[in-house]
Amino acid sequence: MIEVRNLVKRYGDRLAVDNLSFTAEKGRVYGFLGPNGAGKTTTMNIMTGYLGPTSGDVIVDGHSILEEPEEVKRFIGYLPEQPPLYIDMTVSEYLTFAAELKKIPKERQKSEIQKAVEFTHLQDATGRLIRNLSKGYRQRVGLAQAILGFPEIIILDEPTVGLDPKQILEIRDLIRGLRQEHIVIFSSHILSEVQEVCDHVLIIHHGKLLASGTPEELERQVKNTTLDLTVRSTSSEQVKEVLVGVPGIISVEEYTNDQPGQVSFKIEVEPDSDPRDDIFYACVEQKCPILTLRGLDMSLEQIFLSLTADEVKQPGSSFFKQFDKQEVKKSC
Repeated sequence: MIEVRNLVKRYGDRLAVDNLSFTAEKGRVYGFLGPNGAGKTTTMNIMTGYLGPTSGDVIVDGHSILEEPEEVKRFIGYLPEQPPLYIDMTVSEYLTFAAELKKIPKERQKSEIQKAVEFTHLQDATGRLIRNLSKGYRQRVGLAQAILGFPEIIILDEPTVGLDPKQILEIRDLIRGLRQEHIVIFSSHILSEVQEVCDHVLIIHHGKLLASGTPEELERQVKNTTLDLTVRSTSSEQVKEVLVGVPGIISVEEYTNDQPGQVSFKIEVEPDSDPRDDIFYACVEQKCPILTLRGLDMSLEQIFLSLTADEVKQPGSSFFKQFDKQEVKKSC
């Protein structure tokens, strides 16, 4: 298990990582999701020991990155956004060099390199100079270096950036193949990639952790915060006036309904409330039959856009309160 505890990183007056805490366990793929500049790479560099934190710590299998950096690094394989390749080496030479840097015993180096080559499908490229490889193959070489010795934790920073669609699918398949025996953490700002690959999503912005959970859990947390209501009525203002007074309703916005004698509304409700019964009775009193009343689930994309809006406020007691309600309304 890897545990990030109250991580802070400052560059002068700029706060790159802001009191970040989370844990990751074996058998899952964790996705760091956030816009460019959110703090993803800085966090990964601290987790791998390439960068020191201003405060906080990273604990891996009971070992502190601050107190036992060499011990922690034994558990981690890292692929930076720009793979650290020596282009004048062949693939085989480079992986042998990486094995020596990782202090893999001589008697195990050949077998470990072979396993990494087979896993990343580099069998036909081992004798080629890295400078002559395509970007997709270079990314595979970088991944082979990261998994060499098959450490318990694999950290990948934007592993599919700059690849063509076929190469992206291949790298995603390789990441999925690591999930069973390893903790895999990778960063991305591509929503579809996170949905395709990850078991758990960590959304960060301005160095803060704004949301954490499976894609399904995040969607459930904001389920039915927006309602869609259509009633039979000739006076939209009358219905709107009644709805605004219902407890738990934040806002009521009419939208176009081309059916004669019908009016429709988007209703924003407080996250912990369910005003549907009160809406029903209010409409009965006005003699406005309800034709439809349904909750509108937020997709992962809508959650991400809402959480990472520039107007994000300080975190509150629940993650839904961490952003401005009006911004949620716009995103929905």
